Amino acid sequence: MSIEKETVSAILRRLESGYQLPPLSVIAMKLMELASSETSSINDMVDLVEKDPSLTVRVLNLANSVFFSAGRKVSTLKQAAIRLGSNNLKMMALSISLRGAFPMGRIQQFDYEQFWRLSIYRALITRSLAEQSQVCNPEEAFIAGLTVEIGLPIFFDLYLKGRDEHFDLSMEPLEDLLARERKHYGVDHRQVGKAALKYWKFPEEIIACQSFYGEGAKKGNVPMLCTLGEMARLFSMMLSEESTEFNSFFVEAERTLKLHNEVIHETILDTFHRVQNIAESLKVEINKERDLMEIMEKANKALIRISERMTKYAPATTEGSLPSFESIDQEQKTVAYTLQAVAHEIRNPLTTVGGFAKRLAGSLDPHSQVGRYAQAILEEALRLEKILSTMPKQIRKPAPDSLN
Repeated sequence: MSIEKETVSAILRRLESGYQLPPLSVIAMKLMELASSETSSINDMVDLVEKDPSLTVRVLNLANSVFFSAGRKVSTLKQAAIRLGSNNLKMMALSISLRGAFPMGRIQQFDYEQFWRLSIYRALITRSLAEQSQVCNPEEAFIAGLTVEIGLPIFFDLYLKGRDEHFDLSMEPLEDLLARERKHYGVDHRQVGKAALKYWKFPEEIIACQSFYGEGAKKGNVPMLCTLGEMARLFSMMLSEESTEFNSFFVEAERTLKLHNEVIHETILDTFHRVQNIAESLKVEINKERDLMEIMEKANKALIRISERMTKYAPATTEGSLPSFESIDQEQKTVAYTLQAVAHEIRNPLTTVGGFAKRLAGSLDPHSQVGRYAQAILEEALRLEKILSTMPKQIRKPAPDSLN
């Protein structure tokens, strides 16, 4: 046991000293130092970034993008830096450098393209949640979301790349993956990520996010930046995991961050509004229409389950609606209580799906594929809500988000 601990300890020490880690650009590393210095100015950052022509062009493109709600087009790095601010300038330089440290495409069982696609979504949803909840700095939240699983490609490079061994790198359940990694290699990718971020001199608040995941990231004594990272992981699962429930992200965001459903809807739409520009800046291919369809498919499946649940307790009538309590004999109290439980169980997910479909349908081209799909889901949600409303007032509670 002590030998294993010493081995893990030695591995992590080597990583923290930069051993076998992909190098970040010199510019990015110096930007980190400038950002943490109380005496540096935005002019110092501009002078540094201008030494890298490629980085300068990409920062200018981003400053003129919808991501920062650009007005008049800027033409100089100084203007861009003023528009972005020092935190955003650092954020983008780091993001570009991180992305450039790894290849793209698929190598053996690891899909770098998919990894960066999900990382960008995690970064954006974390940033947007930070803006809405005001629990931490949005730019710091972006970097935390982008790097929360950064240890995975490094882990692959260290232990699997170029070898015959096949190892299951399925990201979910995360706890299972980390356990498999520790069992086979004595170290997991979150430990590797923590060591890498230390070497790259990332802020302690971002490094701390590597240590919290699952239920452990939602406890009251955990830094909110780590909690937001876990919320972002739940969101990314809607884009990558077939079995993920549509409602799970909404439930956790409401419970943990006390955010209203409408705010969560806005957060998701804001993420999709910004994702194309960030993806282009980081040279990652993202099809946001396809990804929106993936989330809508999850919503549709949630409605199907709700409909099946309602139908199970409905009588064989031509209308196919649920019976009212008035139609149930007093001796059938068991059935009545069952209906009451069913109504309570399906109301919140139905409201969540319908509210999201309504918000999405109102923001999309109604003739587009995803726009038509959102409208169809909204109509089905309204139909189910109408059936649910036939239950008597004594078992109904006002829905927080009316679909009408």
